[in-house]
Parts: sequence; structure tokens; C-alpha cells
Amino acid sequence: MAKKTVATLQTSSKRLTKAIKMVKSPKTGAYTFVEAVMAPEEVNDWLNSK
Repeated sequence: MAKKTVATLQTSSKRLTKAIKMVKSPKTGAYTFVEAVMAPEEVNDWLNSK
């Protein structure tokens, strides 16, 4: 499962987006959240990767 963030961060002239992905641990089965700040064009590729 993945969730797109609603926050768009602007620093100087670059537009950055914070993406949050929910990842299930293979050992315990618990879900954790992985966060990353990247360019808006890279978000879909990052969310689709494992």
C-alpha cells in the first residue's frame, strides 16, 4: 500500500515533494512508514518500487 503526501515543499527555486510509503516487514508482519523527499516527477517511480 502506498499513500501520496499532501505536502509540497518549496526551497529556493526547486520544488520538492515528501512521499510516504507504508511497507510491511517480512519478519514481523508489522507495517512501517518510509519517508523520502524528492522531485515530483520521481514520486510515482518511488512508490511503485519495492
